[in-house]
Amino acid sequence: MDESLRELLTELEQFGQENDAAIADRPHRMLNITRDTGEFLSVLTQATNATRVLEIGTSNGYSTLWFAQAAQKISGHVTTVELSEYKFDLAATNFERSGLSDYITPLQCNAGKLLESVDDSSFDLLFLDSNRSEYVQWWPNIKRVLREGGLLVVDNATSHADEMASFMALVSADPEFTTCTVPVGKGEFLATRCFGFSA
Repeated sequence: MDESLRELLTELEQFGQENDAAIADRPHRMLNITRDTGEFLSVLTQATNATRVLEIGTSNGYSTLWFAQAAQKISGHVTTVELSEYKFDLAATNFERSGLSDYITPLQCNAGKLLESVDDSSFDLLFLDSNRSEYVQWWPNIKRVLREGGLLVVDNATSHADEMASFMALVSADPEFTTCTVPVGKGEFLATRCFGFSA
């Protein structure tokens, strides 16, 4: 990782921590992943050669940059979705500063509607860090857009275990998926789509 990107990530970490400590209003909190989660996502992206990444929940772009620097190394691309105009604009500025804009397609839209419109097996890795109450409703389309052998990663598996329980139980009960929870950051729930199942 080059020094300018390292400095930008450190700046965004500090901004997120200071901002969230001072602001109670959820729409204006960054709620970023932790640095070790970013490192974990970067390794996962490269290890699985996930050239087509979908991130739901851009915030100010901190997590997106971890995916993008990994995508750069494997000639991949990240599509990231954010509904909040405020956060979307923050992220756009950070993407420009990062020098990684060529590897990122930011979309300001409703994630549920986007998932409905995307073709089957469009993504190799899907990262969920959004409105947890929507995940169960999104599940049929998450399954559909993830290719065989693809990986679903969901943040907050341990930090918000109660809110995540029904979704994690739903995915874990699906015979098409193998799952585990990794104690990194706020807890990452992983589910890989097994080969041999048609979409």
